[in-house]
Amino acid sequence: MHCTVLFALVSDGSAPFPQGAGGASREVMHPLTENILRSDVRATARACRLCDDRVPGYLDLLRELFPHTGRAFLVGVTGNPGAGKSTVVDRMIEQLRKAGKRVAVVAVDPTSPYSGGAILGDRIRMQRHFEDPEVFIRSVATRGALGGLSRSTWDVVNVLDAWGADVVLIETVGVGQDELEITRTAHSTVVVVAPGLGDDVQANKAGLMECADVFVVNKADRDGADGTVRDLELMIALGGEVVAAGAHSRGHAAGHLDLARQEVRFSEGAWIPPIVRCVATRNQGIDDLLVRLDEHRAWLTSPRGQQRLAQRQQEQLRGFLRETLVDEATAALGRRIDEAAARVLRREVDPYTASEELVAAFRRG
Repeated sequence: MHCTVLFALVSDGSAPFPQGAGGASREVMHPLTENILRSDVRATARACRLCDDRVPGYLDLLRELFPHTGRAFLVGVTGNPGAGKSTVVDRMIEQLRKAGKRVAVVAVDPTSPYSGGAILGDRIRMQRHFEDPEVFIRSVATRGALGGLSRSTWDVVNVLDAWGADVVLIETVGVGQDELEITRTAHSTVVVVAPGLGDDVQANKAGLMECADVFVVNKADRDGADGTVRDLELMIALGGEVVAAGAHSRGHAAGHLDLARQEVRFSEGAWIPPIVRCVATRNQGIDDLLVRLDEHRAWLTSPRGQQRLAQRQQEQLRGFLRETLVDEATAALGRRIDEAAARVLRREVDPYTASEELVAAFRRG
């Protein structure tokens, strides 16, 4: 399928996901809202900064923007460091722009333990798109979030959705198998692996590899690519959802990248993650990747897909609730937390009892 018809499901402006009614239910109060809805880049950049820094009033802005979100297709790109995630994202931007799509990128970078800021390495790699007014690239720090994404990542995604992005690409740090928070944010998750990085071992472990909607074997012209594909096929087959047909392994000598279709067997409407071979530096395989994402987006409209979206929303809301409760409790308890920590340090009380006492104190108000 040619790239000009990629994501044809939204070529008419419709979307298979629930979205806002197109207008806020109350009078617009925040000065940035109207400019963001007019796709003003400066206002959007400022809003992203307000959300990332949690400047007072940012929640009012997000509340006003939310009715205008729900149109963008959110694609997470994760995988082990060194697999070539940034290059894959860079090429996806290029192909999506050729298809006439407005693209936003949220590049999640590691947080400096000293300054607290992001390294911005991924943003630098995509600098050739900076002058394109239809591409918006924003770096966000993890801020120590164990799941690879901070709360501000989702807030920034909502701002970019309201800005008018057709596709939002969320590139994560690539910290390892536990970076699963992306599945609560993205509609589709791409896991990028590469030969020679130990992925043959990682493929047989639980965690990151199980969250993939599409697998990308990048640097597929290297030795070991066939073995990496076979390991992924074995992992999928062991999952009980598909009998691997070996379509990826047949007729794919090094340098010969025709990208045959994966032969899969669906089980009760389940989505079976396809495996796409790519050489992102040469822009090979990116078209096929986008077609597979288009197929997954179509699957999300099925009963099983809608169930997946509902579960995603529930998990996301629980995450917001936990964070809100922690913030409220921290503010309400104040110095009592420090005092409890000091008692634990002096071995006067165990941390479990101290925590229960703090919760009781918070409930009493």
